[in-house]
Parts: sequence; structure tokens; C-alpha cells
Amino acid sequence: MAHYAVGDRVRMRKNHPCGSAEWEITRTGMDFRIRCLGCNHQVMLPRQKFEKAVKTVLSRAGEEPSKSQ
Repeated sequence: MAHYAVGDRVRMRKNHPCGSAEWEITRTGMDFRIRCLGCNHQVMLPRQKFEKAVKTVLSRAGEEPSKSQ
């Protein structure tokens, strides 16, 4: 079981209708609330469905995105 925290950015297996597949976690627990980074739409998902739908973790909360130089 993976550990997720508020502020983590994840890529989902399916794209949102706006075209974005990147989401930010805004609530954790038995249910997850995630916010689409393309259109800011928020969705609540049960933990089991959320964990199956996540493809990769893009960045962890409090971690600075890597910059290539």
C-alpha cells in the first residue's frame, strides 16, 4: 500500500475530460479529494478506487520539482 499525503501531485491512468491527467491531492483518509491541475475541478474518490487509478506520483508534498540545467 502506497503512502499519499495532501499536496502530492499524481498522474492518473485516464485523462480528465479537460485533457489533463495530472491531479493534486487535497484530502486523504477513507476517501480522497483530488483537484485537476488543468481545470481545477474537484472529485471525491474512495481510497480503493483512487489507488487503482493512480499511475505515478509526480511530486511529493514539500518537495521542490526538479529543474534540469
